[in-house]
Amino acid sequence: MTIDVRAPLGVQQHGTAYAQMLEKVRYEGAYPTRERAEEAVRLVLAGLGRQLTGDERVELAACLPTEAARVLTAEIPSPQPLTGWAFVKDLATRSGAALAPTRWDTGSVFAAVAACAGPDLTARILRQLPTGYALLFGRAELVPAA
Repeated sequence: MTIDVRAPLGVQQHGTAYAQMLEKVRYEGAYPTRERAEEAVRLVLAGLGRQLTGDERVELAACLPTEAARVLTAEIPSPQPLTGWAFVKDLATRSGAALAPTRWDTGSVFAAVAACAGPDLTARILRQLPTGYALLFGRAELVPAA
């Protein structure tokens, strides 16, 4: 079966959406196996589930493949939101990995999340989260002028 990792995830068949997401992460992250890509997806989505609240959380879960949405929503949002850098450090601590590979994992997974969510929802998610997440999503961190 050939999978086009460049195709928008929202147009995929429901049964193959999670496999498509994993292949996108595997491609974006240059992971050697699908299992390694899935480890990254589970780690990063669980972390995002601890940060994201409200309508954006619900809408993102609705956009994600069912398996990915379960990982996101299984986590209770933290009362203390983390900056982007603190988010990466928290994931590294939880996984026992170094910071650089964890930052790579985060960017690879967030690229797939943004593909699922689309530009409008991704922008709303970034407005909700503390500073530092835009770069993790591969976007410029725009700061309002003083």
